[in-house]
Amino acid sequence: MAESTDLERLMNSFKKFAIHGDTKATGKEMNGKNWAKLCKDCKITDGKNVTGTDVDIVFTKVKAKTSRVITYEEFQRALEELAPKRFKGQSKEEALTSVYKLIEGKEPTNVGVTKMAKTAAVDRLTDTTKYTGSHKERFDESGKGRGKGGREELVEETGYVGSYKNAGTYEEKTKAK
Repeated sequence: MAESTDLERLMNSFKKFAIHGDTKATGKEMNGKNWAKLCKDCKITDGKNVTGTDVDIVFTKVKAKTSRVITYEEFQRALEELAPKRFKGQSKEEALTSVYKLIEGKEPTNVGVTKMAKTAAVDRLTDTTKYTGSHKERFDESGKGRGKGGREELVEETGYVGSYKNAGTYEEKTKAK
């Protein structure tokens, strides 16, 4: 029972890494880039025993000759190839179990993704309260954009002059008399 849930978690990790960065991926096949990312993110590559070159060589060894991707079965064979290299002091089965534990439940990380700069210069440039001239008209008091009303001169067909303060009060005045 415990082994089947571990293999399911391994399969889930495989699927998550297989679809990472590819909108058309189904999760059934993994390309070389995502295989290398899985090995790096799950700390299979340690820089001493297993390097990026080793990962690429194993990928090329297990995939079909003309293929550019590996299936889940080929993925398991690749892990069998890397396990003894990563855990040298352990038997083949123990090493494979240790590699499975490194991968189970892991997801691709987004290390190195550029975050939005939050500096005083950016704050100053995007503060709508300091806008002047025609740009000031494009935003309301809260700083939210007015859309088309802020960009174009919309004509109101009310019969009143544009800046007339008492617009719409004629009806009330005539009813009062």
